[in-house]
Amino acid sequence: MNKNILGVDVPESISGLGKLKAFNGKRFSGTAHEMPNIKNPDQRMSKIVDNLESAIHLSGLKDGMTISFHHHFRNGDYIVNLVLEAIAKLGIKNLTVASSSLTDIHRPMIDHIKNGVVYRIETSGLRGELANQISHGLMEVPIVFRSHGGRAYSIASGELKIDVAFLGVPSTDLFGNANGFSREGDNSSACGSLGYAMVDAKYAEKVVLLSNNIVPYPNTPCAIPQTDVDYIVEIDAIGDPKGIMSGATRYSTNPKELMIAKAAADVMEASGYFEDGFSFQTGTGGSSLAVTRFLKEKMIRKGIKANFALGGITSQIVKLHEEGFIRKLLDVQSFDQDAVDSTLKNEFHHIVDAHFYAGPGVEGAAVDQLDMVVLSALEIDVNFNVNVLTGSDGVIRGAVGGHPDTSAGAKLAIIVAPLVRGRIPSILDRVNTICTPGMTVDVLVTEQGIAVNPARQDLIERLNTAGIKTETIEALKAKAEKIVGHPNPIEYGDKIVGIVTFRDGSVIDVIRQVSR
Repeated sequence: MNKNILGVDVPESISGLGKLKAFNGKRFSGTAHEMPNIKNPDQRMSKIVDNLESAIHLSGLKDGMTISFHHHFRNGDYIVNLVLEAIAKLGIKNLTVASSSLTDIHRPMIDHIKNGVVYRIETSGLRGELANQISHGLMEVPIVFRSHGGRAYSIASGELKIDVAFLGVPSTDLFGNANGFSREGDNSSACGSLGYAMVDAKYAEKVVLLSNNIVPYPNTPCAIPQTDVDYIVEIDAIGDPKGIMSGATRYSTNPKELMIAKAAADVMEASGYFEDGFSFQTGTGGSSLAVTRFLKEKMIRKGIKANFALGGITSQIVKLHEEGFIRKLLDVQSFDQDAVDSTLKNEFHHIVDAHFYAGPGVEGAAVDQLDMVVLSALEIDVNFNVNVLTGSDGVIRGAVGGHPDTSAGAKLAIIVAPLVRGRIPSILDRVNTICTPGMTVDVLVTEQGIAVNPARQDLIERLNTAGIKTETIEALKAKAEKIVGHPNPIEYGDKIVGIVTFRDGSVIDVIRQVSR
């Protein structure tokens, strides 16, 4: 028997129940600041710590662990550089950085790779000088590229174990209920959806929130709940929302891209899936984003509405929703300011996490309910394999993103691309890097013709019936080469600098070092 602090005899164990713990008078024993044994009604529990260094210390971060970040601020992110600098000053090394994506703004990571703070990287995408140097052999261990759904699945399944997640949030209360916007207080850092951060917060061993906007408790409704948060650090700025809409999410006025977009919308209309209650997603890139502009008139003419739009939400999607043409939005990443604002004001603009969005586990994901998806490509080959990661020079300059997830899940996957870019054909015998396997791709739309995967004879018949001419992808490839010729092969070294995984974690391709 053990006596508890109140004098009650407590058995050490009871058959069928196991060991028993005697009450010792402590009011709280969790990850927030320890509360005193004596009740003080004026003292509130808080997870706010004095500074980032304290949060790193309290998290138990050690050499060789894995840390994670989200990329909802895209090229406006401040958190990755800030945290790595603090970790470097503390002398912690050999870390794996598992960020949902990395962009031009993360160039300072080059120094942290060289000084040994960063040993390995897992991510969906890589751009800028950091990508360039890694492509030329900067790191000893290859980067692992995962799709958004593949990353979420690997985290949820335990394959990718995150020790400490450092997550910038535009608002949080003192206990960690966090959002990508603020219903009170400062809303200058709003990023909208926190879909990628939500997965990290749920499964990481320790979670540190960084915010410039601490609001009164409770901050509701919340994307990240207090039960997933350990520590909070208040800082001056977490990111620049102006960096959210950049690069791949630009608004296109290019006549060629608009021509491709219109043709893609025609394919959607004739596909057999353009019926009342249809669902769709448009990916990044000028042509794929522009498709949305051509859908409205088609919906009006046919008298139909979409049930939901999925993925990275844009101003064009928001406008259709607010005009009543799309019933619901499922948002894993807000791509511009209108989408950010919509998360705050529109009841049926729902924020979803990346696992809900695209995780390939047996539970199912929203991509499995997609009728149609329109996706861009850097390259596509005669077997309909798609590259969205490496350029025509072999340098890493893009992101896998949700490309293979949505292509696999949707009933109709349309790839949009110009026939040539500059003096380089978009259609090859074999793409430089396979990111999305051709077996999941249905149609290629270019400004000079449309090709349908031969496996989709049903689709070929529907398009021909609608008066939409199709041709083989080999014929489109020949057109491209007639204009610009056959490209010279890229010179690669033997060193593998990147591993590209499919949604289930299996290796779909490798990226080799580009010769200098």
